[in-house]
Amino acid sequence: MNTQSQSPTDLHRERLALLERMEQQFPEIPPEAILKEDLLRTGIRFDEEALRFCAEFKTKSYFIFSFDMVPISDMEQGENLRAPEEIRFSGGDHRYRPTTVSVRVNPHSPYQGVVRDGRLRLACGERDLGEVELLPVPEYYRRQLESGQPVHEVAPTIEWGYLVYLTVYRKCQYFGFNEECRFCDINENYRQQVKAGRPYRTVKPVEEVLEALSIIAETSSAAKAYTLTGGSITRQLKGQTEADFYAAYAREIEDRFPGRWIGKVVAQALPEDEQKKFRDAGIRIYHPNYEVWDERLFEILCPGKTSYVGRAEWHRRILAARDIFGPENVIPNFVAGIEMSRPHGFTDPAEAVASTAEGLEWFMSQGVSPRFTVWCPEPLSPLVMEREAAGETQGPAPLEYHVGLLRAWRDTHRRHGLPVPPGYGPPGVGNALFSVSSFMDVIEV
Repeated sequence: MNTQSQSPTDLHRERLALLERMEQQFPEIPPEAILKEDLLRTGIRFDEEALRFCAEFKTKSYFIFSFDMVPISDMEQGENLRAPEEIRFSGGDHRYRPTTVSVRVNPHSPYQGVVRDGRLRLACGERDLGEVELLPVPEYYRRQLESGQPVHEVAPTIEWGYLVYLTVYRKCQYFGFNEECRFCDINENYRQQVKAGRPYRTVKPVEEVLEALSIIAETSSAAKAYTLTGGSITRQLKGQTEADFYAAYAREIEDRFPGRWIGKVVAQALPEDEQKKFRDAGIRIYHPNYEVWDERLFEILCPGKTSYVGRAEWHRRILAARDIFGPENVIPNFVAGIEMSRPHGFTDPAEAVASTAEGLEWFMSQGVSPRFTVWCPEPLSPLVMEREAAGETQGPAPLEYHVGLLRAWRDTHRRHGLPVPPGYGPPGVGNALFSVSSFMDVIEV
């Protein structure tokens, strides 16, 4: 449904009714997680007063993708410079426990950040959903490197300060219609950020990464892990393969700061000899993301990964990584919701959940716990641009799918007696810090 054509009152009424219906249909899922999933799939809007309020706190760093539902060119209030990286809502009529959520800017969302009585609140129309806490600007965010680069452009933190996110390669070598993952906007986001004046560079020099981490180590006690990542390298980058390129950063970080943070790498599912380069460099957790389980959809939505590696080999390499990192340290991500993207995806939420649950069972029965990011249709991704060219809208997956997936993930994880995935901070509703999905929120403590 195109929500832009609805009256605000109808939009808000329908959304509140949807939340209530999901709470009744899934009573075993915390209501906080239900609201969090809906905020992630449909975004948040802010009025001018709220943006002025938020601008005094930690704002969006655009650490790899846009994670917004409109391009920067359509942000009439400069939200890209003033919207918060994350919010933590609590209280309200439901007495929500504190819940951390990544902010996806959407001027048409039914959810709004508003200032009432001098405090930021989360609202849906006239309904007050709770108070919003924002993270103060970290001291190191105000500092610059010797090169003049702001520290936070080189080493931003997310997950309420728990994770240092090091996107050392800002682009991806899966280029064009026949290679790019259809849901991804990494290359287009790079272009729009540069056009908007952000000091993006394609490759972050390792010396600047180390300098930034030195400042973080001196000033921040909240950061417990770092993620080393960037676009896929299908050929070479600076004369190095993907494993050699990212392992070089890990080796320098671990040599300079031995044991200071949990080292994680997001990379392709590489052959075992290449995986060992990460382990030998000091990486503890390996994220070889498989994106979507369904075989047909994987080939359609991930054409480059299909062509260069193939689904079956991708999965084989994920399982092979257990012997290198340990099963609990192999945590592939999938993008929850693209199973229902148009025109090729499932149309029935139950069928989409069943498909994804099949993948969860396959991995978890073998000791590997996938995690997921909630898909928001980013306007510069091929999935959205192609629908717009056809005069249609690429909406998010239904909330019913996302809540059903939470139940499937939690039940499968519990049935196999798997440990809490390491490197994500504390689990459980009211405690979880992972902000781009609720899988950590639904783990029962």
